[in-house]
Amino acid sequence: MSHSDEVEDSTAPLIEHLAELRTRLIRSVMAFAVGVILAFVVAEPILQFLVQPIEETLRALGDPSPTLQYTSPQEYLFTLFRISMVFGFALSFPVIGYQLWRFVAPGLYKTEKGAFLPFLIASPFMFLLGATFAQLVVTPLAMQFFLGFADVSSIFANLISQTAGNVAGNLPDGVTVDTAMVPATTEGVKITFFGKVNESLDITLKFIMAFGLCFQLPVLLTLMGKAGLVSSDGLGAMRKYAVVAILVLAALVTPPDVITQLILFVVVYGLYEISIFLVRRVEAKREEQLRADGYYDDEDEDPLMAEFDENEDK
Repeated sequence: MSHSDEVEDSTAPLIEHLAELRTRLIRSVMAFAVGVILAFVVAEPILQFLVQPIEETLRALGDPSPTLQYTSPQEYLFTLFRISMVFGFALSFPVIGYQLWRFVAPGLYKTEKGAFLPFLIASPFMFLLGATFAQLVVTPLAMQFFLGFADVSSIFANLISQTAGNVAGNLPDGVTVDTAMVPATTEGVKITFFGKVNESLDITLKFIMAFGLCFQLPVLLTLMGKAGLVSSDGLGAMRKYAVVAILVLAALVTPPDVITQLILFVVVYGLYEISIFLVRRVEAKREEQLRADGYYDDEDEDPLMAEFDENEDK
């Protein structure tokens, strides 16, 4: 066989892998594009859902008409595009994950396939669980803390006072111009919240991403434990360092509110303990498999070897 024939034989599998990778990438991009289009159709209801904690907090603080603004012509459209990108990826992830699985599966052993597939399924589920926790629990608490410093309803009261004379005939029954008017102030200024839609959405998405990633902790550590990179004993010995790291994370991610930080600490530390339990189960199954295959020797040490070790120590 000539040298050129050897080169052609060695490059053929590489070309096949590259062709397969191109096919999987094209299908993933197409799925992502379809997901973005579908998400853009419902982007405005999604935006309303994401800013709902802000709306509820403003209404609880006395704001009769919660409002977010945008200050450039393209800002609102780009905000909808941003939502479409994030949720489009979420919609297309099953297809993208399946394409990833089809690409790597031929190169895995049967046992490796059985180990990898559950993590591919568990990862998006745990991210969705963390994102839901952030939207329903953490974000409302954060908004109550952040917005509790300002007189959020004063700007609307001032608008009413300026236009009350023009709309007096349209006021509800029992409400007069004097009732709608706000007494003038002689000292200080009123601090109001009149937020931008993209900045408010940015806070919400940061919470969703942060907690979604934090909820990946059991998946990541269990996968590392299955690969032999970490052990349950090692994770248990690192508890005190994990506590410090989680406290720092809580201080950085959440607002300076003790309740929110305590919630994040309890949740993430609970996930850490769950990870130790899962890694311990992985180790127990591995040991059981080794015993069944005859590779694990749990008999007592040979007395002759023990005596030899003692003589060496002397």
